[in-house]
This record gives sequence, C-alpha cells and structure tokens, in this order.
Amino acid sequence: MLSLVRRFGTLIGFCAIIVFFWMQLPETFLTPRNMLNISQQISMLAVVAFTMTIVMVMGDFDLSVGSMASLAGVAAAIVFSNDYPIYAGVAAALAVGAVGGLFNGFLVSYIGILPFVATLGTLTMFSGGAFLVSGGKTIFGRDIPSGFSGFARSGISLEWLGLQPLHLPYLTILAVAVLILVWIGLEHTPYGRRLYAIGGNYEAARLAGVKVRILRMSAFALTGLGAATAGLMYASRVASANPTQGSGLMLDAIAAVFLGMTMSEEGEPRVFATLVGVLILGVLDNGLTQMSVDSYVREVLVGAIVVLAVASSSIGKQRA
Repeated sequence: MLSLVRRFGTLIGFCAIIVFFWMQLPETFLTPRNMLNISQQISMLAVVAFTMTIVMVMGDFDLSVGSMASLAGVAAAIVFSNDYPIYAGVAAALAVGAVGGLFNGFLVSYIGILPFVATLGTLTMFSGGAFLVSGGKTIFGRDIPSGFSGFARSGISLEWLGLQPLHLPYLTILAVAVLILVWIGLEHTPYGRRLYAIGGNYEAARLAGVKVRILRMSAFALTGLGAATAGLMYASRVASANPTQGSGLMLDAIAAVFLGMTMSEEGEPRVFATLVGVLILGVLDNGLTQMSVDSYVREVLVGAIVVLAVASSSIGKQRA
C-alpha cells in the first residue's frame, strides 16, 4: 500500500486538483476550449521542463534557463528588426541557446564548478546580456514579422472531431514533439542510458569508459536549446520580446521535474513523469485564474505541493 501511495500519490493529487476545479467551475473548466487553452499556456514551460529533465537525469540542473529564454527571444527580435528573414532570427535564437548551454556544460564539466554556482552565475550574465542588447526595452510591433507571430496563433483544425471553431495550437504540437524526442533519446538510445549511468554513479561511469565530460556538455547544450525554443515560442505568442519574459520558467521547470521524480520508485527523472508535473502547474494556473485568485497564492500552492510530494515520497521510502 505504501509503495502504491509513494508511486502514484502525485498522480492521485493531480486528479484531485482536476476534480476540485471541475466542481468549482463546472461550466468552463473541463471544456475542450479550456483544455486546448491550457495546452497552449503550458507549452513553453513544457519544452523547458522536458529538456531540463536531460540534465537532471545526471543529478545536475540549470538555473539559467529563464534568462537564456529571454536572451534568445530578444536576439531573434533584434535580427527581425534588421529586416532579416524569419529563419535567420530563429537560427540566431537557437544558436544563443546552444552556445549558452555549452558554456554552462564547460564550466561544470571541465572547470569543475558546481552546477548551482555555475548556472547561477550565467543566469545573471544572460539576464544582463538580454537587457544590454535590447536596451532594457520591449521589442514589438513592426519589428516582429507577422509570419512569426502568426505561428503561435495558428493550429490544426479539429473540425474532423466535431469541434469546428477549435484548433490544436502549433505551440502544443511543438511541445509534444519535444516530449517525444526527449523520451526517445533518454529511454531508447545508448546516449540516454549513459546519462542515467552518470546520474547513478559518476565515477563508475567514468571508469567504465563513458565520456562523462562531453556527455554533460551535450546535455547542457540540449537544455539551452530547449530554453531558446521556449523563448521563441513566447515571443511568437505575445508578438514581442523583452529581457524578462522568461523569468518564471526556471523555478517552474525544476518544480515540474521534482514533481515527476516523486512518481519513480528510484526517484529518477522521467520525461513523461515531468509531463505530469507540468500539467499540475498548468491546471493550477488556469483554475486559479478563472477563480480570480491572486497570483501570489499560486506561488504558495506550488511550493507547498512540491514540498508535500517530495516529503511524502521520502517518508514512503523510509518506511518501505
């Protein structure tokens, strides 16, 4: 019984949250339109959380993803403002994410700085860089191509399901694509197995011939790409870019991964478990907003849920 509670407690709690909001908002919460709205609202967080899972598999984490997302979005907007095509802005943003991630990985793997210290430092660097290149201003209007901003407002028609006015957002589809890619990479490739080996025992993996330094760098690079992708998604959704737009992503992404980890017997990050964590945060946001609850209450609840989930998992393991 304790084993079942330990493994499925978070999932049961998620179901309880859905039932609560359904009872409070019976006419609006569980409608197809609201479910699609939630999927679009969480898409940016989902991409960051899924790629954050990659580094957390090794026992690392990246505090810089929020500021990296902001810097990537601003970089794309600056390229757009100089009349370059959309693909150039997207490429610039992804390059910012990849280089920033590689830099984080280099600091951790080759310089030997603890991930917390290294990425805390780069968080400030990337944030300052976003303010520097943008002049501290929001870039919007004619500087953002309509084709780029239109991506977030478009989707695949669900008319064939009898939902004629509704569309499955492209942002949701992109998040699902990242989910599948990360799942395949972590669960069904030698690359993923080596990352789990590093997380299980760094020294043993190194002695077994695993190239731990290169793998850690690559994992941070992938997380950087995820942050940059989220920055692009956010810029597309609001048709603007500013140096603080990704500020809330880091804490929520780490919280989502930790919530997912409580569903594993070994306490290991698994990307589909991370999805449950992302959905919990998204449902909370949506339900509390519809109930006109102040935003700071949401922060208290998210913190309490993470603490309770991790504490209950730890207590269950001690008694098992």
